[in-house]
Amino acid sequence: MTDTALAGASADEAAPKRPARTARPAAKPHGQWKVDGTAPLNANETWKQEDNGLNVRERIESVYSKHGFDSIDGTDLHGRFRWWGLYTQRKPGIDGGKTATLEPHELEDKYFMLRVRIDGGALTTEQLRVIGQISVDFARGSADLTDRQNIQLHWIRVEDVPEIWRRLESVGLSTTEACGDVPRVILGSPVAGIAKDEIIDPTPLINELAERFIGDPELANLPRKYKTAITGHPSQDVVHEINDFGLVGMVHPELGAGYDLWVGGALSTNPMLAKRLGAFVKPEEAAEVWLGVTSIFRDYGYRRMRTKARLKFLLADWGPEKFRQILEDEYLGFKLSDGPAAPKPSTPGDHVGIHEQKDGKFFIGATPLAGRLSGSQLVKLADTLEARGSFRLRTTPHQKIVVLDVAKEQVEPLVAELDTLGLSARPSVFRRGTIACTGIEFCKLAIVETKVTAATAVAELERRLADLADSGQLPQALSLHINGCPNSCARIQTADIGLKGMMLPTPDGDPTPGFQVHLGGGLASSSREEAGLGRTVRGLKVYVEDLPDYVERVVRKFVADRAEGQTFAEWAHSADEGDLQ
Repeated sequence: MTDTALAGASADEAAPKRPARTARPAAKPHGQWKVDGTAPLNANETWKQEDNGLNVRERIESVYSKHGFDSIDGTDLHGRFRWWGLYTQRKPGIDGGKTATLEPHELEDKYFMLRVRIDGGALTTEQLRVIGQISVDFARGSADLTDRQNIQLHWIRVEDVPEIWRRLESVGLSTTEACGDVPRVILGSPVAGIAKDEIIDPTPLINELAERFIGDPELANLPRKYKTAITGHPSQDVVHEINDFGLVGMVHPELGAGYDLWVGGALSTNPMLAKRLGAFVKPEEAAEVWLGVTSIFRDYGYRRMRTKARLKFLLADWGPEKFRQILEDEYLGFKLSDGPAAPKPSTPGDHVGIHEQKDGKFFIGATPLAGRLSGSQLVKLADTLEARGSFRLRTTPHQKIVVLDVAKEQVEPLVAELDTLGLSARPSVFRRGTIACTGIEFCKLAIVETKVTAATAVAELERRLADLADSGQLPQALSLHINGCPNSCARIQTADIGLKGMMLPTPDGDPTPGFQVHLGGGLASSSREEAGLGRTVRGLKVYVEDLPDYVERVVRKFVADRAEGQTFAEWAHSADEGDLQ
């Protein structure tokens, strides 16, 4: 042994012994099919692999509709039924304090909510009449417009589902993949193909995606729900920042009209806004890009924990650059062109009011009260439009209806008739800006009532703040979003005033329904450069019965204190907490 080796050995022997390192436990797999394999890591993934959710239709038609609710297999009832737009609804009389303590079977009634899928919000009057008559015949007259351009019916019996499907499909509608871990309804611009200032018409793309991919078994087992939004209108009218996949129309300086690509937005209890990939999508590339992003979610999405299974979590870990690289290298086989961001919207995206189309006719955007309509109203609306020469309409992501193709001389008579149907083309600021989720009336997740709360608040605020409206001091737009639970179906974090339903303590110790308040959120619009989430103030909670008092107080404070040109959202983020109480 050399002297150097001996010296080294002596030094080792003289040095104090270090304790052996404890090996870190291996990170648990995320359940990514392309990384961890396809072995299911939880009960949901197990039943999804055992039998594709789309297969339950045959059992609904041949077994459950013939033998009734009690014959339904539990996994089908609470899982696969969603693939066909069916959820059990809440049993009447269960208060919000029990939502988190009762089991699903204790909360649910033997009736269903049925979601009619309306891709792009596009309806004919014939289709509208069919939905309305289904409501009258099978849904106790219920018909709610959602902020995802669907129409939801309630009180549906499983015995009636096959006949409902027959009627819907006879006019080209369906409930296929209206719920479930699948590509949900495709949001589309309500003025696609008709607006004078449209950049690109997304209708052919939306139709292609729906025809090629909705109901495709290869895309019917995603880690969680998957939401798409596509617009070619400069108002950016499809809330793309809170969708998993978004395309926004724009004009590339060299390549012409196409789309800016956004990925990974979603709200719920862990809100994240979508990110631009910096990629310009040519119209002829768009369908394959959608398929690529959707396939990334299927193959790399996190499946082990459902709370982390949305695409937003994968994007947050990868970042936009890696996501784009994998999209291009593994799924497209070509590079996307770089592109700038679309410019800030210059007009409101709810399309309320009277607007000239590119063909010289007019479209009319009208608002119901917080999305609440009835089957008989839908039937009457179809009859009214046809009598005035209009045979097309659109639902919107803002719980509105847009009537198309109205001749100039028919505009004012139709506006008056819409008003008698509960649809206002010239609504107050509060009626225009208020949306509400289903709430405790029907939803098993809800804690508070929403629709009546919204209607009451709108009526009170119209009365109480009439002085500000008459003097022109109210802002032209002010959004009030009311949600029955923390899951944010009504997009509470992106509203001027967002309200999250919860049970609040009272002096006598009995919890009562109320809301946590979010202030100053919003998506890209004519009044803000980019999307941003609302501000929460510690301790700022409001009882349901005090909601009109609170909104009146904070709006008057804003009007009194705002700087020149300052929006409510800007003021809410800069104001002292005491001014927001």
